[in-house]
Amino acid sequence: MTTSAGVPMQRSSRDPEVLRVRLATWLQTRGGVAGGVEVSGVRGTDANGMSSDTILFDASWRDDGGDVHDEALVARIAPDLRDVPVFPAYDMQGQFDTLGLVRRLSTAPVPDPMWCEPDPAVLGAPFFVMRRVDGQVPPDVLPYTFGSNWLYDATAADRSRLQESTVAAIAALHAIPHATSRFTHLDRAEAGATPLRRHVAHTRAWYAMVAADGQRSPLVERGFDWLDRHWPAHEGDAVLSWGDARIGNVIYAGFTPVALLDWEMAGVGPRELDVAWLVFAHEVFQELATSLGLDGLPDFLRIDDVCAHYTSLTGAELHDLEFYRRYAALQWGIVFLRTGRRQAHFGERELPADPEELIYNRAQLDRLFST
Repeated sequence: MTTSAGVPMQRSSRDPEVLRVRLATWLQTRGGVAGGVEVSGVRGTDANGMSSDTILFDASWRDDGGDVHDEALVARIAPDLRDVPVFPAYDMQGQFDTLGLVRRLSTAPVPDPMWCEPDPAVLGAPFFVMRRVDGQVPPDVLPYTFGSNWLYDATAADRSRLQESTVAAIAALHAIPHATSRFTHLDRAEAGATPLRRHVAHTRAWYAMVAADGQRSPLVERGFDWLDRHWPAHEGDAVLSWGDARIGNVIYAGFTPVALLDWEMAGVGPRELDVAWLVFAHEVFQELATSLGLDGLPDFLRIDDVCAHYTSLTGAELHDLEFYRRYAALQWGIVFLRTGRRQAHFGERELPADPEELIYNRAQLDRLFST
């Protein structure tokens, strides 16, 4: 998303030079690092993602055998509580462990996690470090549906290749067996008889935090009521759910995923959670484009095409997609409420008298929860 001026949203108030010094000191204590540590090129990123702080840096060191290592790295740091975090809590150890398990148990492309530091004294908050992956990301700023970017300008065949390979990456995540026992750290702590019940209860608790900070939305509350009235009769098997499964969280080499990013929303639950999120995330950007008189990409990431390809890969039939699509819409509304509040914190906009003016997909929510 952008500010009202059309520039990237500020994500952090941390000082790069302070981070450089502290990262260098910390690296000297890591296993396999004997000395000669140098850290340079510390910088934030204009890439997508508005939750954890993402810090890019280069590091070199000597190992115990005297060999020199030069690495391009990324630190994911839990946000400073003063910077209006999007989510109530950030389990950096859980994200680190999830990446490691996914790399070990599946063919899904995720970054290589190297170290996790739970002590907030080092950088001011827990963080983990992973190897950097090069490639292209469909932009949020301005949204890729607005034109003048590599994905919009691609051929229809290349966009289809990107769509199908992204669905295949999600299917690979969902193919990890025994997800409920292997990813116990991701199951929601809130009360509920099933993973989906706990998932939605967790989202309610997240919204309660947002509302308590002044961003109450009767529209979002209407959405929760709709979900209660239309609950799926059968939830299906619980799989590893990426949670924020959208193309803006993928690094591509050409038109094939090489890294799935942003695991703050990961959990266990029905496979429809990720499939619906992938589709609805595009719907949000497509509607933003058409609202401005732009064509967007109306033939991209259509729900029937995505579901048919997913089923062809997995053999799993998808059910109650309208429920999961609306659940995705509701969560997007909460995200926009919170990121709008962050914009105000960084002086990038004024808080409106009506918090629902912060919700970019307000018209979509109003339509979806009108009955």
